[in-house]
Amino acid sequence: MTRLVLVLGDQLSPDLSALAKADRSRDVVVMAEVADEATYVQHHPKKIALIFAAMRKFAATLREDGWQVRYCALDDPANAGSIPGELLRRAEETGATEVIATRPGEWRLIGLLDEMPLKVRQLEDTRFIASTRDFEDWAEGRRALRMEYFYRDMRRKTGLLMDGDQPTGGQWNYDHDNRKPAPGSIDTGGPMQFTPDAVVEEVLDLVEARFGNSFGDLRPFHFATDPGQARRALAHFIRHALPKFGDYQDAMLNDHRFLYHALISPYLNIGLLSPLEVCQAAEAAYRAGDAPLNAAEGFIRQIIGWREYVRGIYFLEGPEYTRRNALNHQRGLPWLYWGGETRMNCLSKAVQQTREDGYAHHIQRLMVTGNFALLAGVNPSEVHDWYLRVYVDAFEWVEAPNVVGMSQFADGGVIASKPYVSSGAYINRMSDYCKSCHYKVSRKSGEGACPFNLLYWHFLDRHRDRFEGNARMGNMYRTWDRMDADHRKTVLREAGVFLDRLGAGEAV
Repeated sequence: MTRLVLVLGDQLSPDLSALAKADRSRDVVVMAEVADEATYVQHHPKKIALIFAAMRKFAATLREDGWQVRYCALDDPANAGSIPGELLRRAEETGATEVIATRPGEWRLIGLLDEMPLKVRQLEDTRFIASTRDFEDWAEGRRALRMEYFYRDMRRKTGLLMDGDQPTGGQWNYDHDNRKPAPGSIDTGGPMQFTPDAVVEEVLDLVEARFGNSFGDLRPFHFATDPGQARRALAHFIRHALPKFGDYQDAMLNDHRFLYHALISPYLNIGLLSPLEVCQAAEAAYRAGDAPLNAAEGFIRQIIGWREYVRGIYFLEGPEYTRRNALNHQRGLPWLYWGGETRMNCLSKAVQQTREDGYAHHIQRLMVTGNFALLAGVNPSEVHDWYLRVYVDAFEWVEAPNVVGMSQFADGGVIASKPYVSSGAYINRMSDYCKSCHYKVSRKSGEGACPFNLLYWHFLDRHRDRFEGNARMGNMYRTWDRMDADHRKTVLREAGVFLDRLGAGEAV
């Protein structure tokens, strides 16, 4: 009997578990560009275009490999508009009563498949190094789920950067070498870019017609849309950028958006690259003497450590995770996140880059846009929604723990042992943003004082009961308490005025 094999837009891998369990001689692969998945949040146009173009190319590859594929484009008049609708339509066409699917990376879609009248068999996504059961077993009985210890187990499991049972170089983590401030110049041209082919151009025209009013610039479009291009992008990064990636991975510059970053996370997250092949390429560069250990280790840690860890947290914590709000922050997301006028150069640059590229690197997300939202007391569900909408690599399994947990501390400490908040001093140390800003990072209060300086102490003061006893935050409170009482009052008053203006929609 014919079965349907569902392949989603972020499951474009030939070794997908659903395909591995299917029979290409009788089963039918179902792929569809549906409005529900493109609009449940108003995704960046580049994200929609990347997924649709890569889907079309993957469907063609499956057909060449002998699979029977029923593919539905977004503008097909017969399009049912949703994944369940398309499955029901194809079931009626083929007589199939069973669906094989690899479990989606989002509780919303998992629930939709569970509710279908057809029998849907959801299989573990085996493209990850740790299964959800592996992570549950690791987490069981632990008082704190800290990534570092999970990462060490992943090193042992994969053998990456291991010499026998010991970490290469004698240390597990070289993060202390990976925090250099922005260099004076960058000697790489950035990630590899690709000229759109006929398939991509057709998708770009479709997306422009249907989603032209969404936040974000569709063109120019330079992403890889098939595994061959993605592997070329990876090789380009390994050769030209990995050697200095470690040193400057936290740095930010006005005129260099990518620095030494790979920009391969979209390709990993939709299945064009596998995590092991990416990490093995980085390890090979180190073994060959083409990249230093701190760079290779820092890069590999982001993938087999952090990426696997946050996925484990997402499924461990369950469907309600995205609605957590441990600090009871209720402010609406400021208009500046959608391009509204701001005199804060760091935020202006990060949002502009996000709009134009659908991308900003992890420190821009954590310590600029995320830090400001946390300091300002923005509702974390609105922050989560924004990140999911605007970044090309954002899928809920990876985005939600990074935002709800790491960035906004809305999970109450499941991921982070303290909130990731900072004054303007951190941004000044790691970037050249402050040099061309309207505000003065050296001013702690008064006319022209950096808003991050004011909001940092305001955040600590209003959450004192919660964080004063945190071992990693005690020094912050002792510093605050040593300040002159009148100065403290001035800082809190000016922070309050700033937040009132922010809430009123004024340019800040």
